Amino acid sequence: MPFNAAQWQKSLAADSLQPVYLLAGEELLVLEAADALRAQARRLGYAEREVLDVGNHFDWDDLARAAAGMSLFASRRLLDLRLPTGRPGTEGAKAINEFCANPPPDVSLLITATEWSSKHEGAWTKNLDAAGALVVFNAPRPNEWAGWIGARLTSRGLAATPDAAALLAERVEGNLLAAAQEIDKLVVLHGQGKIDLKEMEDLVADSARYDAFKLTDAAFAGEGGRALRILAGLHAEGDELIALMGWLVNQLQLALRLANARDFAAQARAERLWPAREQLFRKALRRAPREHWLQCLARAARIDRMAKGREQGNPWLEAERLIAAIAEPRAASALS
Repeated sequence: MPFNAAQWQKSLAADSLQPVYLLAGEELLVLEAADALRAQARRLGYAEREVLDVGNHFDWDDLARAAAGMSLFASRRLLDLRLPTGRPGTEGAKAINEFCANPPPDVSLLITATEWSSKHEGAWTKNLDAAGALVVFNAPRPNEWAGWIGARLTSRGLAATPDAAALLAERVEGNLLAAAQEIDKLVVLHGQGKIDLKEMEDLVADSARYDAFKLTDAAFAGEGGRALRILAGLHAEGDELIALMGWLVNQLQLALRLANARDFAAQARAERLWPAREQLFRKALRRAPREHWLQCLARAARIDRMAKGREQGNPWLEAERLIAAIAEPRAASALS
């Protein structure tokens, strides 16, 4: 059976690693869990780590070669297999099954997947669970948010009154990354101790505020409704569309460079994208071909001219249509 949260935490204190791990689910939680496992591996003498990025043209024989390889520098090795989609396909499932059936000594395989649901499960996940550990990290449900925030504060030496935790949960709009960032800021600003409602109001920036960064992130994440609400908020607050379009054009150009790249992972590294943003664009580019992003970029340039008075039209209305098309390519007819 998959590990629950308590079992996972207990496993991080063990004096040995499982032959294989699958950490899947909510991206922030998966990345943090993987970091914790890598730290444990280093403590246990796994001095060498080999990263395998599963892209469109990944050769699954590389997994077997890496598992069988000898190291000149370390007796223990960690294989770090990045499987963003959580779908290894027929060849990948076979390669993982073969590893699980006969794991090499002093080698541990870590698989991370930042897309996950019950539909991803199959014979390969059952074999993996039997040979090692499967841990699924789900985002808190709406009624669990305040409790999750309270537990995360506690893990960092802080505590919050129930109404203070509820306020923070409201401010971050269910955004795990925003919650984590705000809690990290609280550690710096407040230090250890307990935070009440008044202190929370004074210390925490309004992470639910409308800004251009959240607008583009929501659009590229496919969250059309949220992106349009943010755009409406920007309009209502009197923000300049010209500045917004400059950032949006920048992000569409980035999407196009990634779409044109022969090696997405290499291009993402060249762009210095954080893992969370790399996954954001990876998912967005799966929703539409290169031509769609070219069309979006052309429309953005036209909206910019409208906002500067160089072309006729309603730039805010056109911006709504563009945001809808970025979030949901099937709405691309709105660009016509």
